[in-house]
Amino acid sequence: MLSIDWRLPAAYGHTKHIPAAGFAWEYLRRNDDYRQDFQTIALIGGPIGRDLEAFADRWGLRFPMRPRRAA
Repeated sequence: MLSIDWRLPAAYGHTKHIPAAGFAWEYLRRNDDYRQDFQTIALIGGPIGRDLEAFADRWGLRFPMRPRRAA
């Protein structure tokens, strides 16, 4: 768990100036279940294919498409 004191307004002053996606990230990164899932996939070298899709679906994430390399 993060060591931020959620009761101190000064700890969250920056949230007044971030977009919705940034605010969602601030909320999500404090979720212990998300952090555990992320750590699990990081240890196996990152999610690919269906694992990435399942992870994204579970947490409501969207990843930008990477351009394909020319063969």
